[in-house]
Amino acid sequence: MACRISELVIDAADPDRLAAFWRKVLGYVELGREDDGSIEIGPPDAGFGGPQPTLVLSPSSDPRTGKLRLHIDLNATDRDQDTELERLLALGARRADVGQTGTESWHVLADPEGNEFCLLHARLQPL
Repeated sequence: MACRISELVIDAADPDRLAAFWRKVLGYVELGREDDGSIEIGPPDAGFGGPQPTLVLSPSSDPRTGKLRLHIDLNATDRDQDTELERLLALGARRADVGQTGTESWHVLADPEGNEFCLLHARLQPL
């Protein structure tokens, strides 16, 4: 293997709010803050460089235009897809329409700032 994804950086109008949402969704903890207002979150026992990438929520006042060119796919680890969907909606996710037909096995959602992500059907083993 030549490379591995270590971090995903997401521009955020409100990094604190978005970090709080994604910490709850992923079971991550805050790993650190930078002087520019960026917040890094990641797995509690591994942090940066572990088997899962960390997320960096970076402050930005630039408005989003058009469709995202990258999105995150999630899989539940300890519950079925329907139960996880209800949990994500309760945390502040909302359903998003990106042109799906309704027959997909996944759900398209958006985080509190409108960044789309998908909840896939398959359940994965926890790390």
